[in-house]
Amino acid sequence: MKKVLVIGAALSGCAVSRLLVKKGYDVVLTDMKKVPESYELENLGISVYDEGHPEFLKSFEYEFIVKNPGIPYHVPFVKHFVEKNVPIYNEIEVALWYGKNLQVGAITGTNGKTTTTTLLGELLKRKRANAETAGNIGRPLSDLVIEDEEAEKDIAMEIAAFQLVACPTFHPVVSVCMNLTPDHLDYFKDLNKYYEAKMLVHKNQTEQDWFLRNMDDPEIMKLTSDLSCKVVDFSMEKEADLCVKDGNVMLYDEVLFSVEDCHLPGKHNLQNCMVAACMAYRMGVTLEDIRAGISEFKGVEHRLEYVETIHGVRYYNDSKGTNTDATITALKSFDQSVILIAGGYDKKTGFEELRPYLDKIKLMVVYGETKLQLKRLMPSAIVCDNLSDAVEVAYDKAQNGDVVLFSPVCASWDQFKNFEERGRLFKELVRNHLD
Repeated sequence: MKKVLVIGAALSGCAVSRLLVKKGYDVVLTDMKKVPESYELENLGISVYDEGHPEFLKSFEYEFIVKNPGIPYHVPFVKHFVEKNVPIYNEIEVALWYGKNLQVGAITGTNGKTTTTTLLGELLKRKRANAETAGNIGRPLSDLVIEDEEAEKDIAMEIAAFQLVACPTFHPVVSVCMNLTPDHLDYFKDLNKYYEAKMLVHKNQTEQDWFLRNMDDPEIMKLTSDLSCKVVDFSMEKEADLCVKDGNVMLYDEVLFSVEDCHLPGKHNLQNCMVAACMAYRMGVTLEDIRAGISEFKGVEHRLEYVETIHGVRYYNDSKGTNTDATITALKSFDQSVILIAGGYDKKTGFEELRPYLDKIKLMVVYGETKLQLKRLMPSAIVCDNLSDAVEVAYDKAQNGDVVLFSPVCASWDQFKNFEERGRLFKELVRNHLD
């Protein structure tokens, strides 16, 4: 029986271990932390070594290794196998060996991946109900293969650079690198290595496959000449194969959707919608379903999430905005000044970085532990005790055409367990005002 080593449990490590033991491998799983599922996994015949990597595991001969993407190759335990030239893959690569009927749309890039992947997943479900999101978000791909290896499924996949380097046969039917900015230099030797890893997303694509190329990103343009697949250029700045023209998002001569159908604020979110729509089109989603899906999409939960429009006022939940940088990004996403609801746990970081952006705030409604600090920053702010009162004030003050933005600038721990609980309450409070 061929032996394989899985380094790193988490959801994907446990899932690929279950898949490999089902395929007849002798599976060894190891993790630096406690593996809560160890009893269940051992009952399947998987050898589990948690709370550390025992040295004796280095003495075995492995057919290959499956490594959690978040574990760097320079970690001593991993480096040992690198130096021995043992093949190292990740969970996505292994799952795709067996899921032969999975059609993948792959999204990589430094920013914008999660929103684009989430929307693509929603659009694909309109074509086939069994569509899934996978990779960095959604379910481990191995779980989907275990459920039904022969099933025809469309997959919206968010895939990171450190996943792509361990996916030598990865072959999406449509792919995109959203953008390239410096990141993950703790993992890669230098910036060029990071950028080159991102470009592996189209490595195995053929002339039937599409790569969506961001013409507005000079780094991407430098790295994407002479591709073997069909290149679909997109731009927010100029005319391209995929662009905005006369209030519509156009793919060549086809109207994918109207700009007015996109409820997510900011040019960056329009780009996310544009890319997801184009990928869905390539993967067989009808124009009717694309337009309906764009119109109904409210974003990733708690991240500039469109909630409702009530009496002409649009409400957005950005409960994940727990620092000044996040709230500044949210404010810059709107062309108009907004009614901002802010406040929460005091992380002692101050709010002075918001000062240059106060002209983006028509009215601030503040609550929680930091309410008086925010009041000092903007003396016209209305002070409340809690989020419920703050939403009531915003509702009373808002007029037709206004935007109410809940971007707290603070952590949630003064009145909530986490930002998710806080964001869900905000949405509930807003929807209480629906007629």
